[in-house]
Amino acid sequence: MTPSARVQAAIDLLDAIIASARDGGPAADTLIARYFKERRYAGSRDRRAVRDHVYDAIRRAAERPESGRAAMIGLAQDQPALAALFDGSPHAPLPIEPGEPGAPASAVPAWLQPLLAAPVEQDALLGRAPVDVRVNRLKAAPAQVAPLFPDAIAVPRLPDALRLPEGSPVEQHPAWKDGLVEVQDAGSQWIAAACEARPGMTVVDLCAGAGGKTLALAAAMAGQGRLIAADTIRSRLARLEPRAQRAGATFIDTLLLDQAHEARGLAHLQGQADVVLVDAPCSGTGTWRRNPEARWRLTPARLERLVAEQARILDFAAPLVRPGGLLVYATCALVDREGRDQVAAFLARHEGWIVEPVDVPVGRAHGGGVLLTPEHDGSDGFFFAQLCRPA
Repeated sequence: MTPSARVQAAIDLLDAIIASARDGGPAADTLIARYFKERRYAGSRDRRAVRDHVYDAIRRAAERPESGRAAMIGLAQDQPALAALFDGSPHAPLPIEPGEPGAPASAVPAWLQPLLAAPVEQDALLGRAPVDVRVNRLKAAPAQVAPLFPDAIAVPRLPDALRLPEGSPVEQHPAWKDGLVEVQDAGSQWIAAACEARPGMTVVDLCAGAGGKTLALAAAMAGQGRLIAADTIRSRLARLEPRAQRAGATFIDTLLLDQAHEARGLAHLQGQADVVLVDAPCSGTGTWRRNPEARWRLTPARLERLVAEQARILDFAAPLVRPGGLLVYATCALVDREGRDQVAAFLARHEGWIVEPVDVPVGRAHGGGVLLTPEHDGSDGFFFAQLCRPA
């Protein structure tokens, strides 16, 4: 492919990604993989260059562009050499017309800016994210694993974490295949630590998904106790089983819940859990370093639905906690309505519950919980809080 043809390919892909974001379709990575599967003639350099163009354009524009061409013209406004590739040659984009608009540059959609927590450093939300791994103490100690990753550095105050360069192919490494490490952002590891899970406890991961935090809880419990991973989506829970086998966390029980009837499926656990983790569905504003196109999918209406769903989940999670036990609420979101305000609303609905100070040496205290941000903490963005049921 010529350099100009690569630009046109990026425009074609961006058109598909914009439509998919608008209509709730597949993610950008999926669309890019499909695109090149159908175009075997594109070599590795072509694929890398096109992908870079696409993600540079996505990162640059917080608002969903009108078209892939507008997204690339916006990028070309910052890169004159790129503008020269709009030359009208075969398989190339047509020349840019005088005054033809490009997508404006911004980090955060305008409607969302006033809703972000005040301490959030908005310009840092789209930096390149490193690859963090968690050493699995069910199989090895950090001192045994660290020498296997010469490029890794330690994550301060997080003894089981190692940080690798962006794009490190961890899942091809023998240590991952043997279950010695799991890919997990440092922020997620801090949330698992805030659960204070111990051997012999009964712990429920209520929105377990594919089980990343479940596996961290399993390691903290040293494989002893009762650990339930629950979710309403069968395909997500199905991904946990092979991960648990690889990690040696064979004591995990999975529980598939019926959407909108979760309380009925959880009735047998009422009042039994020492810890319930609610890692709730959220806007994902804290993960834009990894998923910048998420900005194009988020709308005010979707945010409203997420806030309502978070409150609903908290309400059926609360009865599971034994007197004196902990409900840990977490979101990978930096919107106050999903964090600080959600906790305040929960306390107003549930008499006697209190916020426990979270004892972690990172983040900033915020509305009864802890706020992690990429700039301040080097992790994805999270809000989490410990809520204690009255004894």
